[in-house]
Amino acid sequence: MKIHEEGRSFIAICLACVLVSFFISPFAVIFFSLLAIAVATFFRDPDRVPPLADNVILSPADGSVSNIENAMTLPKEIAGNIEELKDSQFTRVSIFLSVFDVHVNRNAASGVVVDTYYNAGKFFNASLDKASEFNERQLILVRTDEGQYVCFVQIAGLIARRIVCNLDRNAIVKAGERFGIIRFGSRMDVYVPSEYALNVRLGQIMVGGETVIATRK
Repeated sequence: MKIHEEGRSFIAICLACVLVSFFISPFAVIFFSLLAIAVATFFRDPDRVPPLADNVILSPADGSVSNIENAMTLPKEIAGNIEELKDSQFTRVSIFLSVFDVHVNRNAASGVVVDTYYNAGKFFNASLDKASEFNERQLILVRTDEGQYVCFVQIAGLIARRIVCNLDRNAIVKAGERFGIIRFGSRMDVYVPSEYALNVRLGQIMVGGETVIATRK
């Protein structure tokens, strides 16, 4: 099982505790062994096979669709410097990641990173709508190869307290490629432009880098 680099230090600590526990208690050995397995499972990083079509927006995360909201504008932090985006309408698809989901994040679309913005917010439960506005979050705006704008947002949750994003402005990205991780339960919002038809429904299980959220009309 491939493990994301963000999890290696946690696993090392758990294994060290297992070794120490041999001199303390067999119950402690069992506890820390199970904990090491749980941490390794959380930080698993499976390979994914993105669709070959280039006219789609992919899910950037595993999880389930917790909300779909139409007629949304982009967050002002990311759209403020681009005049054509200030009044553009998007559909926001929110994906909730439980602690049992893969937490490695993947690019939703191929193109160029126009802008990124980090907001050090609060830590409300990621399943709540207000998490999109108030929680710690990392916004990424991509201009696709066809010229549309797609925004995806990493959002920390009640337990998740670290967002990792490896994307910078002007980076060339490919749909389905890894770009970061959110540790220990979180949420991902995807802003789908009006030129795309939505392919998902509430409650649908998403596979990051493989599930098609929307197809260009």
